[in-house]
Amino acid sequence: MTETHMPKDKGLDHTLKLLDEGYRFVTNRSDKFESRVFETRLLGEKTICMVGEKEAELFYDNAKFSRKDASPGRIQKTLFGEGGVQGLDGADHHHRKAMFMSLMTEERLNEMSAIIREEWEQEMKHNSKEEIQVYQAAKYVLTKSALRWTGVPYEQEEDIPEWADQLSDMFEDAGAVGWSHWQARQSRSKAEERITGLVERVRENTAEEVRKDSAVYHFAIHRDVNEELLDASVVAVELLNLLRPIVAIAVYIDFVLLAVHDYPEEAEKLKTEEDLHRFIQEVRRFYPFFPVAPARVKADFTWGEYTFKEGTLTLLDLYGTNHDPVIWEQPDRFQPERFQGWKESPFNFIPQGGGEFDIGHRCAGEWMTMDVLKTTLDFFVNHLSFTFIEQDLDYEMNEIPPVPESGVIIEGVQLK
Repeated sequence: MTETHMPKDKGLDHTLKLLDEGYRFVTNRSDKFESRVFETRLLGEKTICMVGEKEAELFYDNAKFSRKDASPGRIQKTLFGEGGVQGLDGADHHHRKAMFMSLMTEERLNEMSAIIREEWEQEMKHNSKEEIQVYQAAKYVLTKSALRWTGVPYEQEEDIPEWADQLSDMFEDAGAVGWSHWQARQSRSKAEERITGLVERVRENTAEEVRKDSAVYHFAIHRDVNEELLDASVVAVELLNLLRPIVAIAVYIDFVLLAVHDYPEEAEKLKTEEDLHRFIQEVRRFYPFFPVAPARVKADFTWGEYTFKEGTLTLLDLYGTNHDPVIWEQPDRFQPERFQGWKESPFNFIPQGGGEFDIGHRCAGEWMTMDVLKTTLDFFVNHLSFTFIEQDLDYEMNEIPPVPESGVIIEGVQLK
């Protein structure tokens, strides 16, 4: 068979176009080339981009793709941290991932839902502001909830804003340039230093405030595939890989409230568990969250008519796959009912990545994300009364994360 060359984006480099087009960069070219796979250049490097369900199944084949050295160094120094589970493969990844998955039991997830509900009630009872910006309030509530759930101690309520700012910097400015990027790196360094000290005290049996059933204790005594304790700094990275993503759910919460504002007829239907589930699933599909997932080709292979060369950076378009008209009927319409009887696979609905939870790189916290969103949505629409003020609810598709300009502001808040 004659090798067919992938469609290729003309030009020396397209990094600036990626920054300009944001979440639509891959699909714009996929539509242009009429191909689900194409080649471009980003940051001076040959890069393959893919979108679609079959392409996602290929991308998450651990025999063909590796996550090692796939994320840019600046992202590792802000978003993920160095030495964390996202950069592992094979037995090391499987073993480390199990440490996270052991926390995703029904009991622990229910515990988190109860904490979230309690913290939202406290926030609304004690918030004296006439107007509340949902995004900022959510970051505060989620930070406090995350610290409680993981068992990371804090001395007083006044510590929470600092934690919230540091954890937010890691995902809000992960890909930024200039001062914002350095601020994100500084926030990560401070948080890692603080948690590293805590881990060392746990191992020295001097951290009496840390519960033995907590994630902090569990991670601190975790041993790798060689039965060695993880370096304390790596434990800090992994604990932040619990804390940071929980706080990042604030982005989804802002979009949940935006959907309540924009689609009031759908919000009025939210009475049952299934109604809530369909609504948040459509929020996760419809609105932008993660733009792409990166990997590198492990060894040369041929897929269909295309040849993938060892070491080539490859990006899977998550947002584009969740708006793929081959998978989704009328993908640009907000329709929660599409999830009634939806036959989900590990590759056709991938807002937080795809693949299998246990053996793949799918986000370990996806179940928690859904529970947090479901609890929050139920609280706002069924246990809270409020109105939306006139505000700018537009968001930019080339910003990551792309929260609405005003952050969604409500007023007249009262518990029912």
